[in-house]
Order: sequence, then C-alpha cells, then structure tokens
Amino acid sequence: MKPRVLQHGRLMPGLEQALAEHFDLHPLWREAEPKSFLAAHGGEFTGLATSARFGADRALIGALPRLAVIANFGVGVDTIDLDAARERGIAVSNTPDVLTDCVADLAFGLLIDVARRLSAADRFVRRGDWPKGPFPLATKVSGKTLGIVGLGRIGAAIARRAGGFDMPVRYHNRRPVADSPYGYEPSLTALAAWSDFLVIACSGGPSTRHLVSRPVIDALGRDGFLVNISRGSVVDEAALVEALVAGRIAGAALDVFADEPKVPAELCGLDHVVLLPHIASATRETRQAMADCVLANLRNWFDHGRLLTPVA
Repeated sequence: MKPRVLQHGRLMPGLEQALAEHFDLHPLWREAEPKSFLAAHGGEFTGLATSARFGADRALIGALPRLAVIANFGVGVDTIDLDAARERGIAVSNTPDVLTDCVADLAFGLLIDVARRLSAADRFVRRGDWPKGPFPLATKVSGKTLGIVGLGRIGAAIARRAGGFDMPVRYHNRRPVADSPYGYEPSLTALAAWSDFLVIACSGGPSTRHLVSRPVIDALGRDGFLVNISRGSVVDEAALVEALVAGRIAGAALDVFADEPKVPAELCGLDHVVLLPHIASATRETRQAMADCVLANLRNWFDHGRLLTPVA
C-alpha cells in the first residue's frame, strides 16, 4: 500500500507526476467542497504536500487526524501553522539552500535596477522618449552602503555578492551571527539610517510583521533605496507607499507584497519603483531542485522516518 498523501494547491506538473508515482496522491484542489471531503476522508491521509503559497493552517491540520508529515515547496513556512504541527508531533520540511543563489541573484538584480533605473530606462526607450532628450541621471551602486535585514542563508549570499561591488555591509538580526565578517547593528532604524540600500531578507510570519515600520522607512531617507525579496508582511506597505509617493525615499524594488497578487495601484505609475510578480526562485534549475527536495523528503520520511531538510 502506498502512503496516502494530500496535495494542497497546484505544484509543478513534474512534481505532481512524481508524487503520484510514489504515493497515493489526492489533489484537494480538485474537490468542489474541500471541507466536506476532508470531513469524510481526512483520516485517510498521513502526508501533506503543499507550497509556500498555500501552506497549511490549523483548520487543515486539524482535519487530518493521522497526518505525520508536511512537505513544503518553498523555504518560507510562514503560511504553515507550525504551532499546530508541533502540538501533534507532525514533521515539517521545506526546501532550503537550493534556492539561495537565485534569490540572492534577484535581490542584487533589483538593487542595480532600481539604482540605475534600468526598467525605467527601458520604458523610456519603448515610449519613444529618447529623441526628445536624454534620460535622467541615476545612482551609482559600487561603493555604496548595504544594510541587510536577516543574515541567514539568503542574506549572507547577498552580502557576498556585495563584495564584488566594494560595498560596506552591515546587518540586523535577532542576535549577532557568530564569526560573521559583517558589522552587526542591533537597531534596525539605525541600520536604515546608515544604509544607501536596505535589503529585506528575513523570514515572514507574525514575529516579523511590519518589522520595517514607518520610522525605519523614514530613517532610510531621501537618498535610500529599499529592496524586498522576503515577504510583503515584513514591510508596513501603506507607510512605504506614502514614502514613495511623497519622495521621502529614493526608490524601492519589490518582489513581494502584502496581499499578493494585488499590488498597490499607487506604485504602478512610479518610475522609481521596480515591481516583480514574486519570482525570486523562479528559474527552471531552482524550481526543479525544489521539487526534487519535496519528493526526497517525503520518500525519506515514509521509508526511514526522517526528513532530509526538517524545519526546526
């Protein structure tokens, strides 16, 4: 008998096929009445495959009384109720490491884009504005100060890339990182005031909600740029929109938003803002590696009772 695994939300087609080959997989998203289905069949499932987009809330976990393992497609687990999982002794895995490089690459791409105004210059050419006059001057990147919020795997990878641009780096964490070559700043407001660029790379969830608050945004100042490849919830989005519209900060580059896929309408007409549809890990290579990690975690759990990349 194959282990019965519930699939919450769509996943990559290749991953869905691989899961169906190794497990008795049931896609919950196909059910017209998910609650009724779970009430009748929830006790049949011992595994759950989900993603950072769909997660697993307390109600879903509660509807699966025999659930033993949750495999998450994505490194972020803020959409999974970890407390509910821990109360039941349910193991949870994610997909760390494999997406670090692509997310860090995109963070630096956004940083360069918003500073040098690459996307705005592209629009300038496409609109036919070049014959009318030169494009406005932009901001130099090399040698500028970089503040990083969250010096985990991704934050550290961003910091390493900054070395190629001769950028001094400081960071803010809950606590200093042992043996880090970068300066630790216990005050996020002070870090923002020091930074030419402030990159958000911490995890999402209740503990970091609006960590980048109005005072932090104001401390960044008229010459400062904000880059967010973390979660939209980490930034006070209303305060950020106000600051950008009023020109109180130099610009922002955003891959994530508070209520995706909704983007504040005020941002769409601003040339000093770069907007992306949450694509930090969206390369063929990385998404395949993430899919492989999900499958490997579930197989190892059901074969050996261990996860390869457990969430602490």
